[in-house]
Amino acid sequence: MKYKVTLNGKTYEVEVEHGKAVLLDEYEALAPAAPAAAAPVAAAPAAAPAAAPAPAAPVDLASGETVNAPMPGNILRVDVKQGDTVKAGQILVILEAMKMENEIVSPKDGTVAQVVTSKGAVVDTGAPLIVIA
Repeated sequence: MKYKVTLNGKTYEVEVEHGKAVLLDEYEALAPAAPAAAAPVAAAPAAAPAAAPAPAAPVDLASGETVNAPMPGNILRVDVKQGDTVKAGQILVILEAMKMENEIVSPKDGTVAQVVTSKGAVVDTGAPLIVIA
C-alpha cells in the first residue's frame, strides 16, 4: 500500500508491505490552493509480535550478587562465562536500549557464579543478567 505523508513542509511517499516500509520519494510540500477534506487514513499493518524470550534459568541468589538490567533492551554481547574471574568495573554485558549500546559492568571483584542471559535475549528492567560470587 502506498501513502503520502506531509511532515514539516516535506512530503514523503512511502510504500508499506508486510510490516516493512520503503521510502519511494521525498519532496517539498506545495501549499494547497483551497482546504481539502481530510482523506481517511488507512491504518498501517501491525508489526508481527516478537518471539517470546526463552524462560530464564533459575537464579541462585544465595551464591552471590546479582547484576540486573538497568533498563529494558536487547543483549548484544556477553563478555564473560561461568567461572571467569572479574574485576570491579569490567564489562560483563553489552545491552542495546534505544539504539544505544550500554556497558553493564561488574560492581565488585569476584568470580562469575552464573550467566543468566545470552546474546539476542530481550530483557526488562531489573532482569538478572549475571551472578557474581
